[in-house]
Amino acid sequence: MTFKKAIRTLELNKILDKLKYFASANITKDYIDEIEISTDYEEINKRLKETSEAVSLIVKKGEPPLFAIISLRDVLRRASLGGILNPSNLIDISNFLRVSRLLKNYLKKDDKDENTENISIIKDLIDNLYINRNLEDSINKKIISEDQVADDASRKLLSIRRNIVKLQGSLREKLEKILQSQKDYLQDCIITMREGRYVIPVRNENKSKVKGLVHDISGSGQTVYIEPIEVVNANNEIKTLKIEEKEEVEKILKELSEEVAEVSTSIESNELILREIDFIFAKGKLSLDMGANLPKVNKNRYIDLKNAYHPLLNRKIAVPINIYIGKDFTSLIITGPNTGGKTVTLKTLGILQLMAQYGLHIPADEDSQVGIFNNLFADIGDEQSIEQNLSTFSSHMTNIVEILEKVDEDSLVLFDELGAGTDPTEGAALARSIMDFMLERKIRCISTTHYNQLKIYALTTEGVKNASMEFDINTLSPTYKLLIGLPGKSNAFEISKRLGLSQKIINHARDLISQENIEFEKVLASIEKDRTKTREFKELAKRHKSDLEKQNARLENELKKIENSKEKILKEAKDEARRILLSTKENVDLILDEISSLKAEISSDQARRIQESGDLLRNSIRKVDNDKKFVIEKAKKPIEDIKVGDQVRNSFGNISTVLELPDSKGNIYIQSGIMKMKVPKESLTKIDPIDEVSKTKTRNIIKSKTMDVKSQIDLRGKNFEDSRDLVDKYLDDAFLAGLKTVNLIHGKGTGVLRKKLREYLKKQKNVKSYSDAPYNEGGDGVTRVILK
Repeated sequence: MTFKKAIRTLELNKILDKLKYFASANITKDYIDEIEISTDYEEINKRLKETSEAVSLIVKKGEPPLFAIISLRDVLRRASLGGILNPSNLIDISNFLRVSRLLKNYLKKDDKDENTENISIIKDLIDNLYINRNLEDSINKKIISEDQVADDASRKLLSIRRNIVKLQGSLREKLEKILQSQKDYLQDCIITMREGRYVIPVRNENKSKVKGLVHDISGSGQTVYIEPIEVVNANNEIKTLKIEEKEEVEKILKELSEEVAEVSTSIESNELILREIDFIFAKGKLSLDMGANLPKVNKNRYIDLKNAYHPLLNRKIAVPINIYIGKDFTSLIITGPNTGGKTVTLKTLGILQLMAQYGLHIPADEDSQVGIFNNLFADIGDEQSIEQNLSTFSSHMTNIVEILEKVDEDSLVLFDELGAGTDPTEGAALARSIMDFMLERKIRCISTTHYNQLKIYALTTEGVKNASMEFDINTLSPTYKLLIGLPGKSNAFEISKRLGLSQKIINHARDLISQENIEFEKVLASIEKDRTKTREFKELAKRHKSDLEKQNARLENELKKIENSKEKILKEAKDEARRILLSTKENVDLILDEISSLKAEISSDQARRIQESGDLLRNSIRKVDNDKKFVIEKAKKPIEDIKVGDQVRNSFGNISTVLELPDSKGNIYIQSGIMKMKVPKESLTKIDPIDEVSKTKTRNIIKSKTMDVKSQIDLRGKNFEDSRDLVDKYLDDAFLAGLKTVNLIHGKGTGVLRKKLREYLKKQKNVKSYSDAPYNEGGDGVTRVILK
């Protein structure tokens, strides 16, 4: 059971190259080549599900953090054997641990509504990742680059490096002085290093004039590099500190290596998991890039591809195919003109079947199906590319012989131009015999051909079906659409005519064809013509149906919007009316109470008219509020002891008098103003008599102060100082009296009083605005004030 030849023939390797492009790690790219085509139903579904999980996560959360995934086996083994890892190794381990930690965070991000069952495979892999934040942080703190340990990796290292820097600074100062004092002897006024020690370049002829140790001579012999005697001790001290630094660095690296060694097995286990995660997400990225979908997998070797594309062709110009085989028939014979898309159809079906069994989504509709085959054999030319057509009879037959030796009922076989390249009569006979061989064993087989004998064979044999590549008679060009159920014409005469072949030659060729073949071709042409018309009518009806459905959907949406808008407007209007009604009712109750208190001071006829007006007002309020009951809320501190005559406050905030004690249901008969009602006892609160007396006195004082307030005040003949005091008191009284508009009569005169009064009004909190009164009410001789 091998698919190697089919993978090469159908160019699955090119798809795998695209898959490698989306993989983050080299170990994953090597792993892609190691994965084999699966023939196990459960395994194929698992591979496809994990691809779907990756697509879902990428769409919802973006691409995962996949980096620094490398093979650490040799490094970890060296650490476990007591070896000392270098800074680069330790950074690799830190990054390895970090990507594991970040993947766990990636899965937790925005996972409140995430159904873990939908990502169970990837979740299990990520859950099994080993993380060690302490080791990760320790490495990051102590190692700052691939070849450098941090100064503060240890106190001792920090101290050593500070001393080195200090000594180097001191040494450079000394050397700078030497350069200045002996510059006549130097080749260049620079400080350089030889063998790890600071030296200066001296001309060879002057070397005896500079005391020190010679460390090197230039290639030309003209320059001698001398370490001045004055800095020998300093250089020695630096050299000693450098040795101590190296020892301390090795100690730090050894400690970190030992920490790694303790958990090396756990870290190594992450390698395979991260490689698998990277592989799965690479499949997800490829799926999104191709616009691919999850196919359904069946055990019945049934293939049904809908709107399928070849993954290597440009979808913007390629034509999708619909092809099925394995349920009502096991053999399919495809006919049609050259360059009409027969070979592409074979390759599309073959490569999509391989992709699905590999675990990749396929560029076809979601309800497409694939079967499971233990072998896939493809004889397509000389294993040519899609664009080529270079097959020969010998190469075909060599492949066919090999296929017939290995094929069984669990195989899928694809023949391109079966029987071509030899004598047509013998080739057609061989092709039919091979198709019979496949049919007897119920092997799923698809073959392309030009032979009329095979078209007739498919029409007259059960289990075999004709198919054709559609050809546009009007334009004499292929449409690349596959039509199952109808044999196709080769259209050789029409194509030749279009390419410029003489009509005389074409007519003579027609005369050479047998009458039987001519009649068969005419039948095919008639069928094709009728089918074209039927398809056009069907597409037109489909468009009309689609337009009607869209129009109905649009109208339904409009009606729904209107209904929703209507309900919303009515609700808002009712709520606003309710609010106004509640506010108005409270004001009406207060007004009616006041009117009731004045009944004794007016005539009986006036009292009767007031009573009738009050009743009319109450009835109007009840009528408006009839569709919505008042909600009687329970008091925070319900009254306990109660007797007739007590003053209480109801849930609406009004003060009421108890008329009767609670009945059997716990309801109390109260009077609020002129209204009498029964309310639950727990909705009433007792009033403190002292507070109420105080409030009553306050109201009486305000009432007496505001009873005689008029809507205007005359200030003519007064200066501003006198007017200000009068206006100040008048505005307060008017505000308390509830007046909204008052007039200040100041006259026209020189306009000084008017100006100062208006400057004064700007500063008053109770004043909303002011302006000249209307012309018929005094004009600019009167200032009209609007109170807040």
